[in-house]
Amino acid sequence: MWGTIAREAAAESALWAGCLRPDAERVRLAVFSPLAPARHALGLETIYEGYLVHYGRPRLFAPPDEDLALLLGDYLYAHGLVRIAATGDVAAVADLAELISLCAQARAEGRAGDGPAWAATAALLGRGGLEAARDGLRLRGEPAALEQAAREAAGDEAVDAALAAHASLVG
Repeated sequence: MWGTIAREAAAESALWAGCLRPDAERVRLAVFSPLAPARHALGLETIYEGYLVHYGRPRLFAPPDEDLALLLGDYLYAHGLVRIAATGDVAAVADLAELISLCAQARAEGRAGDGPAWAATAALLGRGGLEAARDGLRLRGEPAALEQAAREAAGDEAVDAALAAHASLVG
């Protein structure tokens, strides 16, 4: 998975190739894809890498400045969504677009809750049923319903592992 993300980014643009960490410095840590259907793992981790480029410590890339980080993160979002769309799972694409928007809003407003939003979306990817829980975060800054949905769908152990890994990357 990690080699594919890196290779495809490098093939897309010399700019993205220049942002790649040396192979020995890349962190190969699947964060939210273990909660999702296997067919969505590569797309989900590509989108998450874009999120980390924007808001955390990316695992594969080290852009030299904020402008390049913004562009690279957007490229990774788009490329991951294209991957998910290629599966034919339109509902999963909609879930991920909603996740990106929800997390951008939470970040802009200085709210916590991005981890539960990622976990719930991954665990219920393409299955629906997260509207009210998303509204809790979007309207009231309350991520508890998202975390509960993730735990019910994927189990405590898997969600705890994903949230701990996420916390280590977004600090």
